[in-house]
Amino acid sequence: MLIAHLPAGYILGTFARNRWPGRSGIMAAAMLGSVVPDLDMVYFHFVDGGRTHHHAYITHWPLFWAAVGLVALSVAKWRDSRYLAPVGTFFAAAMIHMILDSVASPIMWLMPFDGHALELVTVPATYRNWVMSFMLHWTFALELLICAWALALGFRPTQPGAATPKNST
Repeated sequence: MLIAHLPAGYILGTFARNRWPGRSGIMAAAMLGSVVPDLDMVYFHFVDGGRTHHHAYITHWPLFWAAVGLVALSVAKWRDSRYLAPVGTFFAAAMIHMILDSVASPIMWLMPFDGHALELVTVPATYRNWVMSFMLHWTFALELLICAWALALGFRPTQPGAATPKNST
């Protein structure tokens, strides 16, 4: 996935905000969670020098996000249940990132227990630039569809009275 992670986070955040109205931070949690696994790109470019595929790093291990998410949800429930929705949304967005990456890029779903990488389809390196190979592959249409869905959600008219509470005066 090249461009669909943030729009996917927006889609999740929209649905989560509708599910738990009035809970602050849900959209921010969804948007941040949707891209936080790719923070490993800083290490990939500036420390590793691109020697190791960034999907091999712990930030792209789904079991890492599941384990940290379970701990974070437990702490949120223990501290204040108001935090459950944004914390759960953050980790759901991180897992959606893993699912989206699995479409056309290898993800090691059982790391650290099993290093076997899974992907739905392999994008062949048909062009010298790997970005062009991805953008001209049919899976990029899925990314465009996700982006269009997010745009449609962003531009849809709001429900009357949903944005502001009714005034009783």
